[in-house]
Amino acid sequence: MSSFVSILLDDVVNDFWSSFLPIFRYVLFGIIVVCAIVMIVTTLMQSNDSSQSLDAFTGAKQESYYSQNKGASRDSILKRITIAMAIIIFVCIILFFVSELIYGA
Repeated sequence: MSSFVSILLDDVVNDFWSSFLPIFRYVLFGIIVVCAIVMIVTTLMQSNDSSQSLDAFTGAKQESYYSQNKGASRDSILKRITIAMAIIIFVCIILFFVSELIYGA
């Protein structure tokens, strides 16, 4: 009797995974594409301030109200969004390939 129950449960579990994983992979792929587009847009919207890179060599430092409150600035928010999208893409890609290993087996 227990072998019949284990065979029945194995069939149910295999049916679930064989129907769930392809849908899960499509959802992950969609999330990756959307996050990549958002990451590209936020990267392009950030300002290109090349004078900061030269400040390390020249020793020049600008102190202003704007530079002291960079945490709330538009560039700071765009930078945080870019980092968040990169992390989400990384996690989704790992899950995508792990699901390929499971589904392919």
